[in-house]
Amino acid sequence: MTLDAKIPGGPLAEKWDRHRFESKLVNPANRRKYTIIIVGTGLAGASAASSLGELGYNVLSFCIQDSPRRAHSIAAQGGINAAKNYQNDGDSIQRLFYDTVKGGDYRAREANVYRLAQLSVNIIDQCVAQGVPFAREYGGLLDNRSFGGAQVSRTFYARGQTGQQLLLGAYQSMMRQVERGTVKSFANREMLDVVLIDGKARGIVVRNLTTGAIERYAGHAVLLCTGGYGTAYYLSTNAVNSNVTAAWRAYKRGAFFANPCYTQIHPTCIPVTGTEQSKLTLMSESLRNDGRVWVPKQPGDRRPPEQIPEAERDYYLERRYPSFGNLVPRDVASRNAKAVCDEGRGVGESGLAVYLDFKDAITRLGVEVIRARYANLFDMYRKITDEDPYKVPMRIYPAIHYTMGGLWVDYNLMSTIPGLHVLGEANFSDHGANRLGASALMQGLADGYFVIPYTLAHYLGGTPLPAVTVEHDAFNEAADAVQTRINTLLSVKGSKTPRQLHRELGRVLWDQVGMARNDGGLRKALEWIPALREEFWQNVSVPGPANNMNKNLEYAGRVADYLEFAEVLALDALHRTESSGGHFREESQTPDGEALRDDQNFTYVAAWEFTGVGQPPILHKEPLTFEYVKPSQRSYK
Repeated sequence: MTLDAKIPGGPLAEKWDRHRFESKLVNPANRRKYTIIIVGTGLAGASAASSLGELGYNVLSFCIQDSPRRAHSIAAQGGINAAKNYQNDGDSIQRLFYDTVKGGDYRAREANVYRLAQLSVNIIDQCVAQGVPFAREYGGLLDNRSFGGAQVSRTFYARGQTGQQLLLGAYQSMMRQVERGTVKSFANREMLDVVLIDGKARGIVVRNLTTGAIERYAGHAVLLCTGGYGTAYYLSTNAVNSNVTAAWRAYKRGAFFANPCYTQIHPTCIPVTGTEQSKLTLMSESLRNDGRVWVPKQPGDRRPPEQIPEAERDYYLERRYPSFGNLVPRDVASRNAKAVCDEGRGVGESGLAVYLDFKDAITRLGVEVIRARYANLFDMYRKITDEDPYKVPMRIYPAIHYTMGGLWVDYNLMSTIPGLHVLGEANFSDHGANRLGASALMQGLADGYFVIPYTLAHYLGGTPLPAVTVEHDAFNEAADAVQTRINTLLSVKGSKTPRQLHRELGRVLWDQVGMARNDGGLRKALEWIPALREEFWQNVSVPGPANNMNKNLEYAGRVADYLEFAEVLALDALHRTESSGGHFREESQTPDGEALRDDQNFTYVAAWEFTGVGQPPILHKEPLTFEYVKPSQRSYK
C-alpha cells in the first residue's frame, strides 16, 4: 500500500486556503442526515463535537469518564502557543512554523505544521470569545510567557491552569450543542472496537462502564480523539485512565500506527518516591521561565541546597546552552538531567533529581509576582512533597509525558481506514520527533475547531454511504469478538493482578525504551515483552463480573493492549538507528552528546501495518520532503 498524504499543491502559505476552497461541502439541510461518532472528550474531542454540532451534524460523543471535564487535557497547565506577536519581539506564523519543525528534529510534514501555525491565531480568538480567562497585561492585551524551544514569547496562559480553562471553554460549547439537540453525550463508555462495513468505518462497539453492557452505535464517520499511549510505561504524567486501547483496536482493524518510538520525556516532573506509585505529577514547563535548574558541581554532595554556595553550583543548562538556557526543548533538558544524575550529581534521597530554584526570581521580582504566576503549581508541589518551593528549590526529574507517535493520518486527518479520522494526540502528524511545550493544546484545538469541519465535509460529500444499522453482520462480529475477549480475561483466574504485570512492563519500557535506547537493550525488550504477554494470559487475576461495574476488568483489558502495543513500540525504536528528538539511540550522538540524525536513511514516517499479535508488522514509509526549512544539526547553544 502506498501512503498518500494528500498534501495540496501550491506555495506552502496557500495550501490550506486552496484545499478548503477545493474541498467538497455538505449543505446545511443535508448535515442533519449524517451521524458522526466522536470518541473522546478532551480538547480535540470536545472542540470537534461543538464545531460539528454547531454546523448541524448529528453527533454522538463518547466519554470514558463520568464527565468531559475530567479529560486529561486539563493537565496541560503551562499555556498554548499562537503566533499573535503581541510582544512585538519578532514572532510570526513563519517563525512558529520554523520552531516547530526544528523542535520536532525535522521529522514532521511541513504542510501540516504550517497549517497548525496559521490556525494558531484563530484559536486564541475563539477561546477569548468563549470566555477563557487568559492572563492580561496592564494595557489590556493578552499576556505571553516563554516556553522551551523558542526565543520569542508566544505562549498564552491562564495562570497554571491553561488546559483546564481551555477544556471548560470547549466543554461549554459542546454542552450548548447538547442542549440544542445536535450532540448526544454518552458518559462512562469505553470504545473496544471500530466497525468496518465495505472497508469504511461505520460504527463502534463500546462497553458501558457502569452497567457492563456491550453497546453498538452506527454512524457515517468515526473520529478518534483519545489521546496518547504514555501510560504503557506505567509511571507517566498521564491520567491513570489514559490508554492506548481505542487506537490499538483501530490498528488491529487496519489503521497504520506511525512512529510509536517517538515518546516525549518531560524534564519537569516530581521525582519517583516509591514502588507503589500509580502515576507521576507534572510541574509545568512554564516554571522554567523563572526557575533555574542546577545540581552540585561535585558528585556525592548531599548538603541541603541552601548550604551549597553559588561557586559550587552547576547551572548546567545555562552553561551548555547560552542562547536558550533553561528554555531548551524538553528532550534536550531531559537528557541533560539524566546525564548529571548519571555522573552522581543528582539530588534528593534517590539521587535521581535536579533542583529547580526560584530564589533569584523571588529576589528580583518579589514573592507576590511569583505567586501570581505560579501559585497553584507551587501549592500542588507543596501538597505532594511537604516542601515549600518559595523557600527551598523544587526537585524535578524527567518522566514519560506526551507521545508524538500515533495513528497515521493524511492531510485531512483520515487514517488508512476510510472514514476513520484521528485528531489531537491520538494521531502522529504535527510534532515530528519532539513536541515543543504549549503545542499540544494548539494541535488539539486546531484539529477540532478548524480542520475537521472542512475535511470531514469533503469526505462525506464525496463518498457513497448507504444506511446501515447495528444489526449488520459486521456489528455482530465485532460485538462477539469484544465479548469473547472479556470472557477470556475473566476465565484465566491466575495469581497476578493487572497492575503487577503493568508495573513489570513499565519497568522494561522505561529501562530499555526510555530516555536512552541502544541495540542490546531493545533486543532484550523484544524478548521480555512477548514473555510477559504470555504470562499475562496464563496468570492474570481479574475478579468480578462482566455485566456490572468492574474496574479490574477495565484495567486488565487496557494492560492486555499495552502488552501488544509495547512490542511495536520497541520494534520501531530498534529499526530507527538514528537519534531524533525524543528518540535517542546511544549509538547515534554527536561528540558532545546531542542527538545525531541520519537524514540519508530515516527522513520518513514509519507507519506499521498489523499482521497478527506477535507477528512482525509490515513497515510502510512516507517520505518527508523539506522545501522551506532545510534540515540541519539541531542546536540550542
